[in-house]
Amino acid sequence: MRIGELAALAGVTTRTVRHYHHLGLLPEPERRANGYREYALRDAVLLTRVRRLTELGLGLDEVRDVLAEDARRDLEEVLAELDADLARQEAELRERRARLRTLLDRAKEHGGLPAEGPVSEELADVFGKMARASAARPGPEPAMAAKEREMMALFESMGGDEARERLSSLLGSALLEPAAMDRAYEVYALLDELAEAEVDDPRVARAAQAIIDCLPDAVAAELGAGAQEALAGPGSGDAAADRSWMAAFYAHFAPAQAAAVQQTIRLLAERAR
Repeated sequence: MRIGELAALAGVTTRTVRHYHHLGLLPEPERRANGYREYALRDAVLLTRVRRLTELGLGLDEVRDVLAEDARRDLEEVLAELDADLARQEAELRERRARLRTLLDRAKEHGGLPAEGPVSEELADVFGKMARASAARPGPEPAMAAKEREMMALFESMGGDEARERLSSLLGSALLEPAAMDRAYEVYALLDELAEAEVDDPRVARAAQAIIDCLPDAVAAELGAGAQEALAGPGSGDAAADRSWMAAFYAHFAPAQAAAVQQTIRLLAERAR
């Protein structure tokens, strides 16, 4: 048989046959005088077996292990491991589908998902309140509101369950009062005004104080106690990495906006002393 005939018989491509030759899974057959490979029925049997094993989910290294005369593991052991691995994947898929169903149900209930991507149910609720507050105000939403959502989604994804619960608790406390979101949007508008301002603009101090004033005392106290820790990045403990994180954080804002955020952190830290 020629290589094309062998491939058709085994249900693979000629490229696959050549790849198996390259990997040593399929021995090179003898060649005719004209240089063409001449395959025998045993080659078709072996190639078909390789195809069946790969269809079961075995990797090519595992197939080689099964086919080798001195294989350290027999086929039954390999298949048992594969079955256990597929069971784990199946459980993970069920969990992922459950999360997706929750997101889709939430999207149907709220008219879509936040542009910042999938977030926890608690954070999605905050984003929903922000959307409603924005819709109730005249004009377009302040750009700073969208930036804050991006940062909240980032901070939530950086920590584990404990960090997410802490963020959720802080946001919940900050938004307990009905007028809290309105005050937050007033602050966003002040920060938007700083987009083209100089860092020594008097509005920088006013914006920083406005941020402080819209925070409940309990939230301000907790933020103040961990003001630097809250922006310490992934928590690697590497000073250079922490500096790089802080630089990237402040670079996310316009210079005057970054100055207002820095001043807010200083005020919070001073209040916590």
